[in-house]
Amino acid sequence: MEGLLEEFRSRILERKPLRLKGGGSKDFYGGPLAGAVLEIGGYSGIVGYEPTELVVTARCGTPLAELESALAARRQFLACEPPGFGAGTVGGVVAAGLSGPRRATAGSLRDFVLGVKIMDGEGRVLKFGGEVIKNVAGFDVSRLMTGSLGTLGLILEVSLKVMPLPLGDATLRFELPQDKALDAMNRWAGQPLPLAASCWQDGVLTLRLSGAQAAVTAARGKLGGDVFAATEAGAFWQSLREQTAEYFAGDAPLWRLSVPSVAPPLELPGAPLIEWGGALRWLRTDADVEQMRQTAARAGGHATLFRGGDKTGGVFAPLQPALMEVHRRLKQSFDPYGVFNSGRMYSEF
Repeated sequence: MEGLLEEFRSRILERKPLRLKGGGSKDFYGGPLAGAVLEIGGYSGIVGYEPTELVVTARCGTPLAELESALAARRQFLACEPPGFGAGTVGGVVAAGLSGPRRATAGSLRDFVLGVKIMDGEGRVLKFGGEVIKNVAGFDVSRLMTGSLGTLGLILEVSLKVMPLPLGDATLRFELPQDKALDAMNRWAGQPLPLAASCWQDGVLTLRLSGAQAAVTAARGKLGGDVFAATEAGAFWQSLREQTAEYFAGDAPLWRLSVPSVAPPLELPGAPLIEWGGALRWLRTDADVEQMRQTAARAGGHATLFRGGDKTGGVFAPLQPALMEVHRRLKQSFDPYGVFNSGRMYSEF
């Protein structure tokens, strides 16, 4: 692996724009791709796993499927359920910073990153954070790399918190209009229920319960609804996580709107799919950028052009000048020569 590190360093020190590529599964996400490709998929492998400490450390090119298989063998998992979109790698998953259906109850991927090792724009290997849950040294920098889309540096290794697989699991379905479903999800979120995930689409609310078997059984009796067969339920949640469900098929622009869970139904063209107890609202629509962003802002959130569509207006919501200046300074500190993934987040850097 040392040979690969030297190759990475050599390419970085040429100070020419590079496009970091692991599995390429998230090339669709973010701004236009630019720069010469630097293949990092070969830098792979699980370098440390302590099931009793609930921590695993893996190199950036490690396939997410390989990591999850190793965890499943010890009845553990990444509770934030980051999507791999087929060929996802650990480095790409962390760089994208995306979380799956359990995010609203388990926490975001950023909450599970304990430490990172990176190579910066000057070819230096830097380590932040630790490999135990109680270690908080450098924790903010580790989190900073999560969701940075590789614009700050090449993520070499990541230490992640893992969790035991829940013993009890059940999926319920309810026929509810959107406003009633949003009300129900927010009401249940304030009750002592083993909620794990939720999804509303086309008048049907699907709710996942996970935890101790006794708690799941009691919640089923309290909430009612129709019980979804276990095998079908598992396939449903996986298709939602990996966006293989029919809703995500096609070429129409896919928008990701993050809003307060209590926000009422948004007045936008198209049929939404709602997750995270109402806080994440997907929408396939040809509505223009300004309409999407203004509607999300009025609801107290923001809109991201997640997949497809015209990216000339930017993919992510524009930042306030002060916050953009913080981004510029961070970019200058970690990547002073503009080597990494130029334009993937904002065209300014």
